[in-house]
Amino acid sequence: NYDLRKFTLDAMAGLTVTAVALPLALAFGVSSGADAAAGLITAIIAGVLIGGLSGASYQISGPTGAMSAILLSLAMRNGIQGVLLAGFLSGIILLLAAAFRFGKLVSFIPSPVITGFTSGIAIIIALGQIDNFFGTTSHGENAVQKLLSYGELGFSPNLYAIMFGILVIIVMLIWPKKWNAKFPSSLAGIIIALSVNWIFDLPVNVVGNIPKSLISENRLIFGSFTISNIISMMSPAISIAMLGMIESLLCGASAGKMKNEKINADRELIAQGIGNIIIPFCGGVPATAAIARTSVAIKSGGQTRLVSIIHSAGLIASMFLLGNVMSRIPLSALAGILMVTAWRMNEWQEIKYIFDKKFGTAIMEFVITMAATVMFDLTIAILIGVFFAIMMYVVKNSELQINASPVDLKRIKGHESSSDYSNTKIIYLTGPMFFMTRQKLSQLTEYAEDAENIILSMRAVTTIDESAVSELKQIIIKLNESNKNILFCGLQNNVKDMFDRSGLTSLINEEYFFWDAIEALRYLKIIQTEA
Repeated sequence: NYDLRKFTLDAMAGLTVTAVALPLALAFGVSSGADAAAGLITAIIAGVLIGGLSGASYQISGPTGAMSAILLSLAMRNGIQGVLLAGFLSGIILLLAAAFRFGKLVSFIPSPVITGFTSGIAIIIALGQIDNFFGTTSHGENAVQKLLSYGELGFSPNLYAIMFGILVIIVMLIWPKKWNAKFPSSLAGIIIALSVNWIFDLPVNVVGNIPKSLISENRLIFGSFTISNIISMMSPAISIAMLGMIESLLCGASAGKMKNEKINADRELIAQGIGNIIIPFCGGVPATAAIARTSVAIKSGGQTRLVSIIHSAGLIASMFLLGNVMSRIPLSALAGILMVTAWRMNEWQEIKYIFDKKFGTAIMEFVITMAATVMFDLTIAILIGVFFAIMMYVVKNSELQINASPVDLKRIKGHESSSDYSNTKIIYLTGPMFFMTRQKLSQLTEYAEDAENIILSMRAVTTIDESAVSELKQIIIKLNESNKNILFCGLQNNVKDMFDRSGLTSLINEEYFFWDAIEALRYLKIIQTEA
């Protein structure tokens, strides 16, 4: 059902995305440790390859701020060939992730961890642009080391560079939102800064030569494929692949709600993998889906994957027609764009929510993940955040509650008021029964001291392990020696299965297991009548 109307919508949306992607591609290319041309090449090839093969009709991929934050430190340690090789390896890892259907694992990452990771990346982006923004020089493998190096090298800012950076920030902040939909504030800021520098030719660092080619001189070469290089790049490649998977699938899930179209996670990972395998051979940096460009595509009326391809065509035209002009863009102007982007990429609404509501665990997950992202790499930060979230969940949900109550005949229909259950007690167990609750479970004997018949209600026990079963067996043996009747009710299937496998069922007697406490009481009444 594709027709001229839909193509017109795709074309207009594609050109709108081009306007958004152009300054971002230049900025992210520079901030990745490569150059502006690498950012353009990445956006163009990703738009055609990844966009054309994407798991949804709306995904727009290219260089992103989060990815550039990882790549900058990698480029400082291993050079551009290290970045390209790691990008190639990350593509292979993404294909393997698709083959093993790892896409669903993203849904297991807690929201505060993702929010903390995003904020950590934003801090890295902002710190990584200090040199470009102030026109200074530093050294170090990460943002913290670069900051510390100013004590050694001195800090002598270029006032003209600062002027361009502030100019772009002001333009982006005051640009009316209703204009932004048609003409992005970042593009407006770049044009104004470029115009000022073109007229006055101020002494600031600029983007430099942008070659009119989709294959850069700084492309991945086969000489980089040595065993030692591959081994050394495997860890950063895993980080890049993880980021690509997380960012792409989260972008797809968020944008899918906007367009009411669910993303095919495995197909998306295949597209990301193929794109990142090919892009390095053209000199581009690793790409991933970008929520800013994707949301613009949807809001601009984009209908199909052609939006991504048309946006690439627009970038190609910009490269060939405007390359000489873009080469005069001040780096501090691009730094200003990235500063604002870093601020806006924080999930401020989510951060405000967890702090306003004083969700202690969520706040700790957010802060720890953010700090780990700044101090370590992505993989470690995500693992630390998820591990902490799991530990906090286990701690909060590992409490076993034991409550005992006498039998209330008023709550039992069909029972005679003359029935005597004074020697019967119902003990309710609530929570998981495992090694961490074993000591609490040992208190059962205290609850059962003053009763002859004990009904253990375990409907709220969802899981039990061998440690808890072993402890329970010892308790049952001790209570049996005291001539007490032990009855169970409300067992979950998996709990009953554990009883059977451990031999606890044979120790108790199969007749002493009931659906609920009322059935158990009726059984006790029969025993008392027969006695």
